[in-house]
Amino acid sequence: MRDMNLFHKNPRFYLALLLTVLEGLLSGSNYIVLYAVLKMLYDGSADIRSITRISCLVGVIFLIRLAIYSTGYTQSQIGGAEVSKNIRLGLGDKLRRVPLSSFTEKQEGQYINIMTADVNSYEQILTHKLASLVKNGVLSVIVLALICVLYFPAAILLLFSLLLLIPEMLLSFRIVEKYGKEKNSVTAEAVGQIVEYIDGIRTFRSYGMGGVKNRNTTDVLRKFSTVSYQYEAHGIPVNFAFNIVNWLTVPLVMWIGFIPWQSGDISAVTFLFLCMMPMVFARLTAAISVDLFSYRNLLLSKTNIQNVLEEKEEAKSQAVFSPKEHDISFHDVSFSYVQGEVVLKEMNFSIPDCKLTAIVGDSGSGKSTILNLIAKYYDPDSGEIAIGGQSIRNVNAEDVLDSISMVDQDTFLFNDTVRENIRHAKPSATDEEIETACQKANCDPFIRKMEKGYDTSVGENGNLLSGGERQRLSIARAILKHSPILLLDEATASLDIENEFAVKQAIVSLLQENKTVVMIAHTLSIIKNADQILVLSGGKVVESGTHEKLLALGGKYTAMWNAEQSITA
Repeated sequence: MRDMNLFHKNPRFYLALLLTVLEGLLSGSNYIVLYAVLKMLYDGSADIRSITRISCLVGVIFLIRLAIYSTGYTQSQIGGAEVSKNIRLGLGDKLRRVPLSSFTEKQEGQYINIMTADVNSYEQILTHKLASLVKNGVLSVIVLALICVLYFPAAILLLFSLLLLIPEMLLSFRIVEKYGKEKNSVTAEAVGQIVEYIDGIRTFRSYGMGGVKNRNTTDVLRKFSTVSYQYEAHGIPVNFAFNIVNWLTVPLVMWIGFIPWQSGDISAVTFLFLCMMPMVFARLTAAISVDLFSYRNLLLSKTNIQNVLEEKEEAKSQAVFSPKEHDISFHDVSFSYVQGEVVLKEMNFSIPDCKLTAIVGDSGSGKSTILNLIAKYYDPDSGEIAIGGQSIRNVNAEDVLDSISMVDQDTFLFNDTVRENIRHAKPSATDEEIETACQKANCDPFIRKMEKGYDTSVGENGNLLSGGERQRLSIARAILKHSPILLLDEATASLDIENEFAVKQAIVSLLQENKTVVMIAHTLSIIKNADQILVLSGGKVVESGTHEKLLALGGKYTAMWNAEQSITA
């Protein structure tokens, strides 16, 4: 499905619009029937037979309208939901192709807001606002035509009030353009802040920063409240002024109709009807005004969706990525997450094939960034990264990731069973393969103790499991995927002693495989037997070698080792 076809309307939607027009015409016929009844009563020609015929006619019209409305409403809901479903699927597919560098905290809030609120708003256009506008428009035309037949000058006056919608809408649209866009931007910011607040609620509460004490959250919600007020404060007066002028047509039509009635040019029934219809017409035009304002506001949601669909995508390549070996090399690689704030500076190093390379260094020295670049989550600003001698710059990220298994500090788990969470690493895996991977990852024992074993749900993002259990499931995934390259990002960080020991045992199982392993560790004793240790500082490799060689240098690694030994002694 192509992005620009996502807004394509389906036959159900157009059928619903057609039925809405038909239902509006039938609804307008009631006014004609009402005029006929008043005329009969005034002429004294009404009798039980004629009243019965008219009552039956009104009943039949009502039943037909009911059938048309229910069918049209159903088709509108189904048709609109089908379009919004396609949009959501299209957005999901689009986000899969958007560079990961786009997913900053602010941008993440925008994406969430667009995928939820904006798509819902656009669906509102299709299922409610457009139908309401069409129906009220049809009714307005019928009322105007009826008054035109009864007394032409009154119709001219009402037509003038209808044309006042044009300047009123122009002013309203300018307000939507200014404050609507600002409100959308603040809404996205608020969503991002709320997501961060919910994710960090434990930390916030532990530091007494929950609720109204969380300054960032309260500030963005106050900003949202302010822009919402400004939006309404500028929009309501315009609509209020239009309604005043609009409802002035009621006494004006009465006044211009009184003179011809008094002179006998129009009948009393016609004059009575002229006094009634402007009130109906004023309500219709007021409803059209509100619906148009909402419609224009909701169209901002469509613009937001289109902006995402038009975002720059990761470049796709026809280059085949099939290295025979899996050594990794960085040649003059520089990288920044934010322009002007360099994380890696012309970095050069090599990681041998089928060996364990450990990366250590101060916080913020670029350790996790190296893993992100190897996995092609990001592209370097300059320099080349090669795997097996083949540059990955012009290779599709998915092709590179096929050769990589990752175990991060933060393990993401789906709200599904243990078995299905692990199966994501290899969708074709049998139950036996999954259980074998769990045995190697040292998580089979705790899984067996769970209520339904491997068929137990882990909860949203694995919230029913401990940190160590989640980490071991992540290692089981890596074992099941059986990729030639393994990236470990401080897999034992933030764990208690018991869980850290269990995770270390699981990692030992991983390291027994014939893989190229790159490990970031905060505890040096874990990696002292590594084939190579890279020491980072200030975005560069300042030392490299084995544990013994680095200790002999007496440099940064030695200082780090001595500091750790003094703590554990």
